[in-house]
Amino acid sequence: MKVTEHIEKAKGETLFSFEIIPPIKGRSIQELYDNIDPLMEFNPPFVDVTTSREEYVYIDRDGLLDKKLTRMRPGTVGICASIKHKYEVDTIPHVLCGGFTKEETEYLLVDCHYLGIDNVMALRGDAMKDEKYFEPTPGGHTYASDLVTQIRNLNTGQYLHEVIETDNCSDFCIGVAGYPEKHMEAPSMQTDLKWLKKKVDLGAHYIVSQMFFDNQKFFDFVKAAREMGIDVPIIPGIKPIAVKRHLHLLPQVFRIDLPQDLIDAVEKCRDNKAVRQVGIEWAIAQSKELKEAGVPVLHYYSMGKSDNIREIARAVF
Repeated sequence: MKVTEHIEKAKGETLFSFEIIPPIKGRSIQELYDNIDPLMEFNPPFVDVTTSREEYVYIDRDGLLDKKLTRMRPGTVGICASIKHKYEVDTIPHVLCGGFTKEETEYLLVDCHYLGIDNVMALRGDAMKDEKYFEPTPGGHTYASDLVTQIRNLNTGQYLHEVIETDNCSDFCIGVAGYPEKHMEAPSMQTDLKWLKKKVDLGAHYIVSQMFFDNQKFFDFVKAAREMGIDVPIIPGIKPIAVKRHLHLLPQVFRIDLPQDLIDAVEKCRDNKAVRQVGIEWAIAQSKELKEAGVPVLHYYSMGKSDNIREIARAVF
């Protein structure tokens, strides 16, 4: 079932969903299941599975360093299929511009269609670790809007190099990212919203927000989006702070602001166990206010760990 259909079926009730990351290459998928199992009591209608970019590694060959490309967390589509089968929930693979050619993207989408995966999340992706700015993969897309167009075209039988007349077209529900505090590369909030509207106009069906810690920024973002003419569901993304270094890491990586009350509470913590509890309590308060405001889904960035998400969900759902 599509995300938009789940939302419509809920008839105004706020749904619970979460996002996971594939295990590092060589690790067991059972570790992933162990963290998903405790969250299934909250009946998530869908689970997102991230896709990691490729990265360079240096291999010592007789004293010479050989630079090779690798993916440390492969298997997004396979994990989606496995979770879909094991838990009977819809899964949403993240599809990136960075690291994939248009042909590779087409093959991935065909695989998803064969597996009965109805939803995909279309993202540009981040720059590689050794790049200051995002550089498009040769033969790949530059913007998420281009990726949305490719997915929309495939839904009508328009493949990259041919049009196929068929009664078995894909019918993907397309999600895209939104930024309550604007994308780090956007010169202004208005410009960022203009690009978001373009993604929707090209075929995106719903929006999931980047993490934020001040609900008013999300409410202002939704209001501005609606005034811009964006009328698709907008889902807030929530991440509980878990360790003290998040105070510096999250603003640096995601270009977001943290409320001073949250900063003060974390700085008073003696250890990360206390920080984790502060993060849980803050996320519970955020979630309750957002739920009361009638958001369609509360989407949690679990980063592969479920204990804090479970505590939050127990207090909210």
